[in-house]
Amino acid sequence: MSFEKGNNYMSDWIKARAINVLIAGGGTGGHLFPGIAIAELFMECNPENGILFVNTGKPFEIDTLSNAGFAHKKITAQGIKGLSIFKKAIAVIKTPKGVYGAFRILKTFKPDIVIGVGGYSSGPMVLGAWFFRIRIAIHEQNILPGITNRILSYFTDRIYVSFKTTAHRFNPEKVKVTGNPVRKEIREYVADSREDIPDGRIKKRPFTILVVGGSQGAHSINMIIIEAMKNLKEMEHLYFIHQTGSKDEDTVRKAYLGNEIPCTVQAFFYDMPVQYTKADLIICRAGATTVAEITVLGKAVIFIPFPQAADNHQVLNARELEDAGAAEVILENEIDGSILAERIEHYVTSTDELEDMASRSRAFGRPDAAMEIVKDCYGMITE
Repeated sequence: MSFEKGNNYMSDWIKARAINVLIAGGGTGGHLFPGIAIAELFMECNPENGILFVNTGKPFEIDTLSNAGFAHKKITAQGIKGLSIFKKAIAVIKTPKGVYGAFRILKTFKPDIVIGVGGYSSGPMVLGAWFFRIRIAIHEQNILPGITNRILSYFTDRIYVSFKTTAHRFNPEKVKVTGNPVRKEIREYVADSREDIPDGRIKKRPFTILVVGGSQGAHSINMIIIEAMKNLKEMEHLYFIHQTGSKDEDTVRKAYLGNEIPCTVQAFFYDMPVQYTKADLIICRAGATTVAEITVLGKAVIFIPFPQAADNHQVLNARELEDAGAAEVILENEIDGSILAERIEHYVTSTDELEDMASRSRAFGRPDAAMEIVKDCYGMITE
């Protein structure tokens, strides 16, 4: 079902009642952006809905939610995985304060439903909602569930997962496979551009490579790209769009200019849907949000997963696509500039393989993920 059809289907009965939705979690873009996508759709369904985000108040969370126009509060919460015994003890001591803060927020905001999107702050809020008998849902973005969601799954009414292979890790009676919600601007760009761009690609231009290391960039990928420049041939047929992060922007730009490679280099792009659509090939990490956006847009990709990701979840995310022929995965400890240059040149001359990969990637895309979640949440509230 398309987004537009889903919205029309819901509009008559959703707008009859405004509800309060509390979205708990964050810490990283991988947790926060799906929550924002869900919140945007709740507001599209009924502008009178109340939305409140609760997290630990990191600068990234505050800035992102403020820019998106959503109210937010913070509570005390901290994980214990990987900490020393002393720091674990401190984290445990802080727990009552976080629970008390969660109870105060729940009593004041009076949500109809609490949605946990991962991250430590979702723990106290979900447990508080369970205590007050408020409807609860959680969303797991990655193939391998994080420890917070594994614990909270016993207290929830519904568990939304991004990958089918994740479903067996939870109570099957609670699970719905929805995909990972993507930002409104991505969904709208897909709807506007697909008819004009055969197979998601723009023709009659240089072969365009988008390099993205996440919102903060990825230093190791930046350095591999610089090394790869020395090994690339026929560079006049290539064009690079590179999001570097603030620390490496000048270094990377000078490298492109020194090697006379046409490029657009910025620390951060605020129009990622436009940059995604320009790309014939993407080189990036394999965080859940990145995977969701790439597959919704249907793009060929070389994943270089972040090796320190919790429980190695980026490798697992990437392998799921690679096994279906929708991506290529190269581990960071197995790649250098010469290998990456060879893979780039391979795809430049293998357009059929590239388009097949893009098509298989698109088969993974779930542009209606946020709609499915919002519909189901309304269904639970009205039961």
